[in-house]
Amino acid sequence: MSAAGDVCDVEYSLAEEQDFQQVLNICSSEAFDGLDYMAVTFHRWLQEPGRLVFLARMNDRVVALESALLVDGGQTAVFQGLRVVPDLRGRGIAGALQKHVTDYLHRHYPQVSAVRLSRGVQPPPRTLSKYRLVAKEAIVSLCCEAVNLRAFVAELRTRLQSQAQSHSYHTVTLNQQQVETLILTDHVVSNLLPGKTIINDWEPLKPMEPNLEVLRRRGLTWIVDRELEPSAVSLCTTPYPVPYRHDAVHFNINIFSRSVASVCSVFLAQLEALLPSLHGYLIFHTYVDPELWPGLHQFCQNKANVCFFKDYWEEVILEMDL
Repeated sequence: MSAAGDVCDVEYSLAEEQDFQQVLNICSSEAFDGLDYMAVTFHRWLQEPGRLVFLARMNDRVVALESALLVDGGQTAVFQGLRVVPDLRGRGIAGALQKHVTDYLHRHYPQVSAVRLSRGVQPPPRTLSKYRLVAKEAIVSLCCEAVNLRAFVAELRTRLQSQAQSHSYHTVTLNQQQVETLILTDHVVSNLLPGKTIINDWEPLKPMEPNLEVLRRRGLTWIVDRELEPSAVSLCTTPYPVPYRHDAVHFNINIFSRSVASVCSVFLAQLEALLPSLHGYLIFHTYVDPELWPGLHQFCQNKANVCFFKDYWEEVILEMDL
């Protein structure tokens, strides 16, 4: 398929295993602050049920990638992984590729009625005119040598206990059956989920039965402040290597809550669960209600050589009807 203007010579195809090296060539080590996940996820994406990975080529060179994951029982496509080779950015290739993906979905998956995506920067007015805002999370970003995490956790534990005074904050790690029972309850959906959306590592899902299989595949650790009607539900990804440094690993913690104290409690529990397995240099993002960002940021001030990787920033979830 061709497009007008600068992208008239672009050809489109579904990605295959042998495209891996060319895909890596369009991912710069500085992209996403050095946290590009494509080297880890590309092969898994090709095998994942319901996911389509599209490539754009010019002169047999891979110049862009976009993927679409069918969720919500096939009614919605989540766009993820958009990449354009650095020397060709600003020439309309991303827009042309996304139009190709949308046209492909119209032809082959006519039941798809909406597209959902996440962005880490405030979308321009042109984008906002096409999409509606579904949810927003603020991100506390931290980094440290793994050997310093234990002291950080100990410092936060002491701080939490002193803040709790007469209370003692307990947490519960949920098994998969407990997760699937809890995450669809009206209490969690109506009171905790941002925009009634489960957000896992930039992947927005509606709280509905067909999406539980997607969550099962993610290998998440779920921790709540209490099993019945919790005031905080958290999920944490499995740490994975990133290009930031030769030994750098990254993980994401999403916390759904309206209470700073509960957020701090499950955040600490997630770090404690990870402690035995972490090595190297750690960069981790924690996503919370924007109103709770100052409280978690303050809670994370420390003397354990754990630094803030970035200042305040947000993840924005957008949706558009097809």
